[in-house]
Amino acid sequence: MSNPLYIAAYDIADDRRRRRLLRALRAFALDGQKSAYECPLDRQSRRDLLAAVTPHLDPERDRFVLVRAEGRAPIRRIGRKAREGLRPKGLLMIS
Repeated sequence: MSNPLYIAAYDIADDRRRRRLLRALRAFALDGQKSAYECPLDRQSRRDLLAAVTPHLDPERDRFVLVRAEGRAPIRRIGRKAREGLRPKGLLMIS
């Protein structure tokens, strides 16, 4: 069984913190665009991701959100196909 898919998104005010957070986030992500990334996470990897990004956040100025893409409805993707073995890039629609 595959891990649940989460969408991680951020709005970081400081360029240096943004770069550091992005480096930490990419270690868990399959794919992404600008400030939103698809991350298949089990319980432990979700904790690890949050532990990795938290030091780079200023709670007064920044935002980070991690949302589970519920499996109750199919996830539809529209757009270009990514490299072999990765999910397609493009618009992510959750209905």
